[in-house]
Amino acid sequence: MQPNFNPSWQSILSEEIQKPYFSDLMNTVDEEYQSNTCFPSKELIFAAFDYCSFDDLKVVIIGQDPYHGENEANGLCFSVNDGVKIPPSLHNIFRELNDDLGTIFFPTSGNLERWAKQGVLLLNASLSVRKDNPNSHKHLKWNLFTDAVIQKISNEKENVVFLLWGNFAQKKGSKIDRSKHLVLESGHPSPMSANQGKWFGNKHFSQTNSYLEEKRKTKIDW
Repeated sequence: MQPNFNPSWQSILSEEIQKPYFSDLMNTVDEEYQSNTCFPSKELIFAAFDYCSFDDLKVVIIGQDPYHGENEANGLCFSVNDGVKIPPSLHNIFRELNDDLGTIFFPTSGNLERWAKQGVLLLNASLSVRKDNPNSHKHLKWNLFTDAVIQKISNEKENVVFLLWGNFAQKKGSKIDRSKHLVLESGHPSPMSANQGKWFGNKHFSQTNSYLEEKRKTKIDW
């Protein structure tokens, strides 16, 4: 399998995708998709990069791995296809968003393509998963690749907002250069964490937009 990246990512990641581990990873992913039902569909594995160009990137949200149910995952972290019931974590994201920005509109679709097209990179640590088997591709070398992506963004961009929700995302983002980027951390929006008071009230959406405006960038229409 040869990834077709958005052209703006080609030069940024060209060195990375030529490394031996990446070739091994693509071969293993190919085999997984041939012998098992995996998500998202093959053409959507790199959707996060297709929707959000490197040049336009303003915000990074880090997730763990794709949804593992039929027709749910669309290649963007926390996002589901149109028509799919909004998952609990995403429901809590929308609740916080509404409380934070004082809106009364609650989304009826969990598809976050709209965010991605505005410069929000919705990046999972693993970009694929077996059906009904969460974290089943964790043992593949996706982490090497997505760690490299985060490092590239940290090194080569300025004034990016990184939203690190939960311990997993915070560890993954531990090497981000905080002297030139805004890193916002909170508990995970999953019900277990949110109900313990670690998610609601973090105000990450308004803080993100305030920072972007301060840096003379267009804020996100969440």
